[in-house]
Amino acid sequence: MLSRVFGFGRRAFDSLSEQEIVALAISSEEDDARIYRAYADGLRDEFPQSAKVFDAMAEEEDGHRASLIELHRTRFGERIPLIRREHVRGYYERKPDWLVRPLGIDKVRDQAEEMERQAHRFYIEAAKRTSDASTRKLLGDLAAAEQGHESLAHRLGDQLVPEDVRDEERTSERRQFILTYVQPGLAGLMDGSVSTLAPIFAAAFATQDTWQTFLIGLSASVGAGISMGFTEAAHDDGKLSGRGSPLKRGLASGIMTAVGGLGHALPYLIPHFWTATTVAAIVVFFELWAIAFIQNRYMDTPFLRATFQVVLGGALVFAAGVLIGNA
Repeated sequence: MLSRVFGFGRRAFDSLSEQEIVALAISSEEDDARIYRAYADGLRDEFPQSAKVFDAMAEEEDGHRASLIELHRTRFGERIPLIRREHVRGYYERKPDWLVRPLGIDKVRDQAEEMERQAHRFYIEAAKRTSDASTRKLLGDLAAAEQGHESLAHRLGDQLVPEDVRDEERTSERRQFILTYVQPGLAGLMDGSVSTLAPIFAAAFATQDTWQTFLIGLSASVGAGISMGFTEAAHDDGKLSGRGSPLKRGLASGIMTAVGGLGHALPYLIPHFWTATTVAAIVVFFELWAIAFIQNRYMDTPFLRATFQVVLGGALVFAAGVLIGNA
């Protein structure tokens, strides 16, 4: 790990021979082609037109690699030194974004353009460090090609992914995000924030003991989070409904449920009862407004309607808790 951070055991780029520079270019083109194919595979099921863009970009990288291998064969022979980007200090690295699923359409396109910009800079520097005319010409040509490829994703996208298809893909991606994360998370936040109001404030006013109130709030929040998480994950595997991974939905629902309850339980770590209760009430106010905002932002619920539903419901539960606690 330290060697990766501080560059121990790596070669400086300036120390590479012309053969090693060509070998580094070959391995980099191989890696980039694999990354583009991984992007294509990750997009193919939901966004087949965009997958074709990255299949085409992978083929472009294969062509670059073939040209470089032929150059190496002509100048240096058949044996290509094993040198990769992680062996060179200061050389650009590829983040493993292509391993994350699902892949975001716009993020992948942006990453592809950044990859091409990095490759362009590499070929410019590599061309400066070679004296052979044929090698310098090929590296210069590849630099020009990579510079042109900075917009390749957009140019291919214009051909293979028309604007209406792109809009449809973005809409589908947003819908999937809402179904997998926002909807379960919102349900959890509402349940955690509202359902724990009554027991926490009832315990607070009944005991006026902040520590006991905190323990009750902690147990209610964690218990509700576990229950909501398992319920969300178990009741729908997502295959028919299209709501996505049950594990992701369960985590979103469970975590947000616990967060919703802990928001007004944590203030009772303050030893002074009325101070803790005042802070908890303020937290509840912001929790309810946050729920109304999320409903309006992602679920297209009119803001006034969302506010009325959430604030009224929360106020009734809060009042019930206070009345029961004072009984």
